[in-house]
Amino acid sequence: MIRWMIVIFLALVFISWVTPLLQKLGLGKLPGDFRFKVFGREWFIPLTTTIVLSFMVSLIGQLL
Repeated sequence: MIRWMIVIFLALVFISWVTPLLQKLGLGKLPGDFRFKVFGREWFIPLTTTIVLSFMVSLIGQLL
C-alpha cells in the first residue's frame, strides 16, 4: 500500500513538472481539451492530450 502511494506521489510530481513543458509544445491546447470556469475556479480536462500521450508512451514501450 505504501509503495503504491509513493509511486502515485512521484507520478503526480513528475506530471506537474512536465505540464508546462508540454504546454509549450502545444499539448493541452488540442481540440478536445476542455477548459471552463465554474464557481470562480478554472477547470481543465485534457482528454485529447491524455490520449495522445498514452499512445506515445505505449509506442515507446513497444519499441523498447
